Amino acid sequence: MRNKLFTTKPIHDILQESEKKEGLKRTLTATNLTTLGIGAIIGAGIFVITGQAAAQYAGPAILISFVISGVACAFAGLCYAVSPAYCSDAIFST
Repeated sequence: MRNKLFTTKPIHDILQESEKKEGLKRTLTATNLTTLGIGAIIGAGIFVITGQAAAQYAGPAILISFVISGVACAFAGLCYAVSPAYCSDAIFST
């Protein structure tokens, strides 16, 4: 596992892959993008209302809850960052 974590790809291979004209397919439709935007707006509104309620009604424990949620978000971000690396390794391994 440790050796796999620190392996590097030769620059020659990277340059060969960049010369290919294959790109990503556009699969999101206008409906998908619209619902994604609406979800982002509603999600931001929920966070704002939660913050306002916490400021008015919560005590000093709100700081602890924000730290815990920040750590949870950092772990979720790491999961999202690592998942494509494993998928691309499984797909493109020869």
